[in-house]
Amino acid sequence: MATAQTNSFGNPFDALTGSTVFGYLARILLTFAFWGSGLSKLIDFNAGVAEMAHFGLEPAVVFNIATIVTQIGGSVLIILNRWTWLGAAALAVFTALTIPLVHHFWTMEEPMRTMEFHIVAEHITVIGGLMVVAWKSR
Repeated sequence: MATAQTNSFGNPFDALTGSTVFGYLARILLTFAFWGSGLSKLIDFNAGVAEMAHFGLEPAVVFNIATIVTQIGGSVLIILNRWTWLGAAALAVFTALTIPLVHHFWTMEEPMRTMEFHIVAEHITVIGGLMVVAWKSR
């Protein structure tokens, strides 16, 4: 039976993916959509409030604040790898809730139905990624 051989430097892929820098970069990129959106809603607070009102979320100011706290707070927990499971859970639940509240493709006409369906599929994939982060951070 043949066995894999490594040189004295080890496997370069393991060295890369096992580095602290790689871990931070991966967690920053995974959460980019969340902290980017949260910062946007914080910087232009009135636009965030208008977005909440557009989707019928009232009181819009409270929903905007809750969204900012969830998106930025959950991202920070994941990026810092502290209470990662909590940050991942918060962002996963947040993402799941956007499906019936915002991306309810089953009530839409074409072409929006198909476009929103693909957004939902992406959201489900992100939830899976957050689940992996929570699992691997144990």
